[in-house]
Order: sequence, then structure tokens, then C-alpha cells
Amino acid sequence: MALRTSSLETLSSDLEGRLISPTDDDYDAQRQVFLGDFDKRPAAIARVANADDVARVIGFASDTGVELAVRCGGHSAMGQSTTDGGLVLDLRDLTTIDIDPETKTAWAGAGLSAVELTKATGEHGLAVGFGDTGSVGISGITLGGGIGYMVRKHGLTVDSLLAAELVTADGELHHLDADHDPDLFWAIRGGGGNFGVVTRLKYQLHDTSGAVGGILILPATVETVTGFIAAAESAPEELSAIANVMPLPPMPMVPEDLHGTMAIMAIMVHLGDVAAGEAAVAPFKALATPLFDGVGPMAYADIYPPEDPSYRPMPAQRGMFLDHVDRAVAQTILDRLEASDASLRAAQLRVLGGAMARVPADATAFGYRDRRILVQLVNFYDGTPEDYAHRRAWVDEFADAVDQGVEGAYVNFVTIEGPRAAYPKATWERLAAIKQRYDPTNLFRLNQNVPPAGDDGGGPSPALSRLER
Repeated sequence: MALRTSSLETLSSDLEGRLISPTDDDYDAQRQVFLGDFDKRPAAIARVANADDVARVIGFASDTGVELAVRCGGHSAMGQSTTDGGLVLDLRDLTTIDIDPETKTAWAGAGLSAVELTKATGEHGLAVGFGDTGSVGISGITLGGGIGYMVRKHGLTVDSLLAAELVTADGELHHLDADHDPDLFWAIRGGGGNFGVVTRLKYQLHDTSGAVGGILILPATVETVTGFIAAAESAPEELSAIANVMPLPPMPMVPEDLHGTMAIMAIMVHLGDVAAGEAAVAPFKALATPLFDGVGPMAYADIYPPEDPSYRPMPAQRGMFLDHVDRAVAQTILDRLEASDASLRAAQLRVLGGAMARVPADATAFGYRDRRILVQLVNFYDGTPEDYAHRRAWVDEFADAVDQGVEGAYVNFVTIEGPRAAYPKATWERLAAIKQRYDPTNLFRLNQNVPPAGDDGGGPSPALSRLER
């Protein structure tokens, strides 16, 4: 619905933060999200200053019926952290950090990015595990589960979440932990932004003083791909690795004549004794003569390199779980990548297990903890609907070719599959019941949406392309 100027002026005067409108000079910069194929124009952007501001914005959206988007890092795979004609609740000014080195805990504002919090905790030799991109907002990745460089040693990001503060659709601020609003605390640990707006999160931090890690680039062959996965599965749990099988983009650390070569660009981290870490990464380096070896003792925060803020990729993508990567699967991955002419295409492989799998399946709302390998298939397009359709077809055919019938999806990577794919039936039904209790009108629907119990909705239609959403 269209918002009256007078209504926005009233909201602006009520906020301690700032309300940004299309007439403001920095509107275009403020409305921009990470992915380049989402170019939406909200009626206003509320840069909130505190939990009271969050409650005011939620109340305004509820009273007016305007579409509400909640934004932190802006990395939503479906562009759900912005809206056309609606109101964006922008958390990026909620950046307070309170670290207690004695208890190894930290309260963190929900507007922080992964790299900001990781650098701050790193000054104490501590960290919590996030994903593979530093500019991702901590609230979004946490509420979806969080699979990163500590997943095998310390589990998902939500497994290190001790407490949170959340404003629900009625404007109430809830202090959540295992003893206070336990159902709601269960739901936000994997159920995404369906239940309210998180303003602060309390994490258990982990020792990173002995980290060994970095980038390892190997030539990609059937032998090295299968060998890498086998090495990752048999590695000590202190080691987590993300392997990107892809043609090498232009990179200063590799000779120009290797650009475009099919390679495994792996990023790995071992937490613990340095000597043990160097022993753990040795089998990976022995798979083939590395094209680049940047793995060694490191400060954990350095796993997040500087990012170009102007970089706005446009990927067609799809995530899924696999049980194994044998020679046939590896050959299919290489063949499919070779067959595409996209400027960038990749199959990203993450071996799971360890601490993530030992947490009981019903302890949090995150689904499918027992899955072995997470794969993300990516094919970049040029921004036109025609090229998107072409790249989307490549991704879907690739997914069909490697599909092993493993149920489930990682909610933070869900695109056309719809949010139901991320949750077992019992988890979905429990989430829907909690949604009915705390957000019966589905005010918080721009997310991987779990509708209130009794509502048959469930996210955007797979028939729509990214450019139409």
C-alpha cells in the first residue's frame, strides 16, 4: 500500500534513529543490497537506533499494513531484506559489542557484520563461527543456523547462541534463553526472521589462539575432488573446509596462464595446536602440487579478506545435501562446470558432521543436522531475464545430475525450493504453531516464510524468476 507523507513524517519524528526517504541524497546507497539483481525502491528506510525504535517501526507497519522488510547485511538469497514501496527496518546502526573474556561470552548488536564481530572478539583470541563471507550480517546468518569454519568443532552458529533480545509483532521486547520463552528461543535458532526482530545476541565464544588456515588452490581433477572430500571427512573435527570447484578467476596469487583453469579453491581453518593444524592440512596439500598455498598459522579473523563494497554479483544458485562425492559425482561436477560459459560458476562443497551432528535434532529449529555434505551450485548471469532463465536452467540441470535423493536444504541457501524444504514435517508444524502465537498476521513474511498454523502459504512461487520477485 502507498504510504502518506504525513504518516512517514510522524514516524520520523518518533524515531531516535533516522528515516531515509527517496528524496534524501543517500537513498540509493542506503537501499542497495548485496546481490545486484535486486533493485527495489522502498518507500522509506528506518535506520533504527535501539530496541524502542524497532518497536516503533513494527507498530507503524502493523497499523498501516505496509510491507515490512528487515535488513542487516542485505545478503538474502531471495532479496527479502528489501521491498518495493514498503518499509525497510535497517539494523545496521545496532553495533554495540560487550565482550567478557573471563566467561568467553559476548553480547553483540544485531546490526554487526560477521567480520566486525570476529575482529573485535579476535583481540581476545576468541571468536564465534559464522559463514564464509565477512560482510554477512550476524543476525541473518545466526537465525538461519550458520554453517562456517567452526561447524565441525563447535557446531552451527546457533549452537553458540546463549540468549537473544527480540521484538515481536506486538512491540514487546523478549529476553530469550533456555529458561525464558524457551519455545521462542528454540524457534529463532534455525527458524529465521519469522518471529520478530532480534536486536542483540549473546554468544559463547571459542578459543582461536592456535588457528591454522587460509586459501589452498589445487588443480581440479576427479582424483583431487574425491580426495579432497575424503580428506575433509577423515580430518580431525578441529578442521572445517569449504571447497569451491570452479574455473580460476583472475587472482594476483596465481600466474595469468592459470586463469580459467579448473581448480579447487579451498578455504580451511583448523582450531587448536599449531603443529596439529599443520599435520591436519598436510593430506590436502599432498593431493597435488598446489597452484597456491596460503595455508599456515593465522589470526582467525584473517579468514575474512577485505571486500569490494561495489561488488554486487548476480547468481542463479541452488543448495542441496549430498551423501557422498565419488568419482562419478566428481566427474559430473567437472563436466557441468566445463560446459558453462558463465563469467563465474562454481560448485561449493562443505563437509559437515562433527559437533553439528551431535546436537539432538529437536534441540533447535535447524533441520537435518545429520547431513554429510552441503553443496551450493552457482552460475552468474548478466542481469537480463533471458540470461537468468538460461543460467537458472543450468543450475537446475546440474542439481538434477548430482541429486542423490537426500531430503532437506539449508535455509540460508534456499531459493526456488521454498522454505518447507529446509525443515522436517514435525519441525515445520512446531514453527507454524509458534508463529501463530507470536505473529498471527504474518507481519514478518519477507523471509523464508513459515506462515502461521492454518495458513497454507509458504513463500514465493518457484515459477517466478529472481528478477520478478
